[in-house]
Amino acid sequence: MAHEHRHAHAHGGTDHAGGASNLRLAFFFNLVFTLIEVAGGFWTQSMAVLSDALHDLGDSLVLGAAWYLSNLAVRGRDGKYSYGYGRYSMLGGWLTALVLAIGSLVLMVFTLSKIGGPHEPHAKGMMLLAVFGLTMNGIAAWRLHGGHSLNEQGAFLHLMEDVLGWAAVLVGAVIIHFTGLGIVDPLLSVAINVFVLFNAVKTLRKGTGILMQRLPEGFDEEAITTALQGLPHVVGSHDQHAWTLDGEYVVLTVHLEVDTTDADERSGLTATAREMLQGMGVHHATIELEQPKDPCALHDH
Repeated sequence: MAHEHRHAHAHGGTDHAGGASNLRLAFFFNLVFTLIEVAGGFWTQSMAVLSDALHDLGDSLVLGAAWYLSNLAVRGRDGKYSYGYGRYSMLGGWLTALVLAIGSLVLMVFTLSKIGGPHEPHAKGMMLLAVFGLTMNGIAAWRLHGGHSLNEQGAFLHLMEDVLGWAAVLVGAVIIHFTGLGIVDPLLSVAINVFVLFNAVKTLRKGTGILMQRLPEGFDEEAITTALQGLPHVVGSHDQHAWTLDGEYVVLTVHLEVDTTDADERSGLTATAREMLQGMGVHHATIELEQPKDPCALHDH
């Protein structure tokens, strides 16, 4: 059996190292404000503020993980992690989403059980906290705006969700202040929890797919196969697999059946295939060349 292995080591995917200082600042900013928000939620007796505090706690975990991983990923691949530490970022997000989903459900059930009873939150206190929240989260989001790393971009989106959440709390507090409709607060709490739960479940589904090595999102396996089989000297392919380490970094392995034994032609073929796959979104390719007559235990697996 004549086998040849060619590897593409294009590690230009996720940039975990950039923006560590901004992530650190945003993390401490968010954590301190979350503690203030929890105290403010009990002070104002507002379920909406407490619900948003849960959301901010989740964002603090995300920012903390992003900050830690931006330093961890600098280590790259080693004797224990041959692909590096990129998947830890996805795992951190998956666990955070799980905590947020459970917390949202618990808080939503508690809120719904109280929705029929008398409830008069401190509207002016809610407005004060909302303005403070908009300011704090707005500053943190501004610091991360325009960041180049995926960690920074993801954290920026989380903070922008917080800004929108506090805008909703501010509007609700104004309505309660001028109308006296205390029921607006638990209804707003339910809406915030539904929003958090929706995003948490979406993250869980994506993370679970990555852990189970599902094909990457947007990956056209048929197009890849067609392109590979259209290369010169390629007469067939099999045992093609693709997965992603962290939602961004795509890995592919494939066996190509070729009709040439010329070393230069085989070398040129792997180089061409590697370049083509990179253009189609594959960051790390392992290509094995075989003769059509060579037996392969992995054929059709």
